[in-house]
Amino acid sequence: MTTESLRWFKSSYSSNGGDCVEVAANLAATRGIVPVRDSKIVGGPVVEVPVTAFAAFVAGVQGGTFDTV
Repeated sequence: MTTESLRWFKSSYSSNGGDCVEVAANLAATRGIVPVRDSKIVGGPVVEVPVTAFAAFVAGVQGGTFDTV
């Protein structure tokens, strides 16, 4: 069995080195999950989010659902 390596990336808006998360979207198609982690703690815990929930979250962010201003 071949294990796919996680290919982590963070948003281009995260260039300030602040509080960011990273995702490894390369498992979305093959495993149906999007791993998410804290970019400052690369060896720390990883949350595996179902691809449908992650897509709904991204759509909410893009649609302004989480805007607080």
